[in-house]
Amino acid sequence: MSDPTGLPDSSLAALRHVFRPGDPGYDEELSGFQLGFSPRPDVIVGATGVDDVRTAVAHAAAHGLPVGVQATGHGVPAATEGGLLITTRRMDGVRIDPGARTATVEAGVRWRQVIEAAGPHGLAPLNGSSPVVGAVSYTLGGGLGLLAREFGYAADHVRALDVVTADARLRQVTPDSDPDLFWALLGGGHNFGVVTALEMDLVPVARLYGGALLFDGELRDDVVATYLDWWGTVPETLTSSLAVMVYPDMEQLPPFLRGRYTLSIRVAFTGDEAEGERLVAPLRAIGPAITDSLREMPYTDSATIHSDPDFPHAYWGDSAMLSGLDARTLTELLELTGPDAPVMCIVQLNPLGGALASRPEVPNAVPYRDAAFLIRGLSPLAGPDLPAVRELYGRFFDRLAPVTVGRSLNFVFADGARTKGLYDAGTARRLTGLKAHYDPANLFRRNYNIRPAESAGSGVSPGGR
Repeated sequence: MSDPTGLPDSSLAALRHVFRPGDPGYDEELSGFQLGFSPRPDVIVGATGVDDVRTAVAHAAAHGLPVGVQATGHGVPAATEGGLLITTRRMDGVRIDPGARTATVEAGVRWRQVIEAAGPHGLAPLNGSSPVVGAVSYTLGGGLGLLAREFGYAADHVRALDVVTADARLRQVTPDSDPDLFWALLGGGHNFGVVTALEMDLVPVARLYGGALLFDGELRDDVVATYLDWWGTVPETLTSSLAVMVYPDMEQLPPFLRGRYTLSIRVAFTGDEAEGERLVAPLRAIGPAITDSLREMPYTDSATIHSDPDFPHAYWGDSAMLSGLDARTLTELLELTGPDAPVMCIVQLNPLGGALASRPEVPNAVPYRDAAFLIRGLSPLAGPDLPAVRELYGRFFDRLAPVTVGRSLNFVFADGARTKGLYDAGTARRLTGLKAHYDPANLFRRNYNIRPAESAGSGVSPGGR
């Protein structure tokens, strides 16, 4: 159909998976993990390979259609309303090179596939807590993973990317071949093209000491105070998080969790079990745990640390990168989002630092390296909940404004209309300038749209709060 240098035909007639509103299969092709927001593209191209992507991009350029990209549908591509959506779920190839300790993954690959392919070689990817998230989009947004304090962002370990740019050409992008585009893709993502594959480093981790301690909400103040004191005393080989929520009263849950207010401390440590037990002793001393799953495990079981839901659902939320956080402020936030909140709230705090604060050998556009914490607030949506959810988190993040340095690209949670704070000023200026070079017609749009420099005033806001 095409070659990497010649322009493809812009007709979609020869493609196998093309859907328009009203066609059989349209809704199924559009569906993803996020069920709360349903933009309706004029056309969906279910890509089976690079040639399909190039043809779709050529068609969009010829007809003036904005382009969105969807792998698993955890995010919402804002461009798809009235535009063209490329779904990449059929592009699911994974290749492991155990000698080079790398994985090459296609655009639709989920982390579970990479974890399972790397495991027999004693290797692990820098994946996040959920194995059903798409590996490529996660990495393009930075990628804050289970081993983040030891190894940094997943984007820091990318060696090469294959990307179809606005001219419908396939480019193999490395730090040597095109350092500007390489920098922009890792942080700016699909705003600069459709990444069809990437090559990433794997780390020599075959096993972990990890799991979670789940405490009753009656111990909230003790858990908060202990955790904020404890995390700074542990080595960078230990990455952790604190999650707080009221479990829904659902029959699918064990009776002892239904409707219960809980705090969960999650741990992933690459040292040995005896040292892991010593490090978590102050956490166990907080009081009796509802459940304690801390143990040694193969890395292939790492998804059990968080046990994130793997079923599609509707949700909304936001995030903030913080310069610091004290126990009093966190307790006030948990009062706001606790059992008396008008909607169910899930709050998660991730201490950062360690390798996350280091500049990678090959620079990228992932911002806010000096942030001390990432905090996220998320609520499931049911019926007309959205206004109440937005109002609640407006108050939540306003309370954090004095210590907020920005927001996290991967944790926008369907809030694509709010672009303020996604990049620091210098990163935003460089990204908007490169957008004008690589995509002057603003063909590619993510739910955090970067616009060419000449129209940057309505695109990504450069600063934090």
